[in-house]
Amino acid sequence: MSLIWLALAAIAVWALVRLGRQTEQRGRGHWRVTATLFSAVLIAGAVLLAARGSWLPAAALAGAGIWLTLSSRQRAPAPRTEAMSPAEARSLLGVAADATPQEINTAWKRLMGRAHPDQGGTEGLASRLNAARDRLLKP
Repeated sequence: MSLIWLALAAIAVWALVRLGRQTEQRGRGHWRVTATLFSAVLIAGAVLLAARGSWLPAAALAGAGIWLTLSSRQRAPAPRTEAMSPAEARSLLGVAADATPQEINTAWKRLMGRAHPDQGGTEGLASRLNAARDRLLKP
């Protein structure tokens, strides 16, 4: 019986560790938290059923728990963006056509200070600023 409690404790620790690693966009993170908790319950139920000798229902619950765990780990593909033109990149950063790399970096740092997600900005704008800087600095 102590082996059952050890397995249940391991499942609980796994769920807590997985929940601690949740870094998702708004809305998607709730799904992953719910899926983790529900899959932990399914796997724990499978352990309890297997301990009582009900192997077929235990296998079904374990399979459902593992499937839910794996399906909740799949991330949505990043949307593809078309290549940014140099004129669009200059307009986004607010630099002249003959801007030096130092001026481009200064404009990028100034704008990124406000647009970074940690400062209240959005990931989309921050990635566009990064793409604009890369477009102007890299040949």
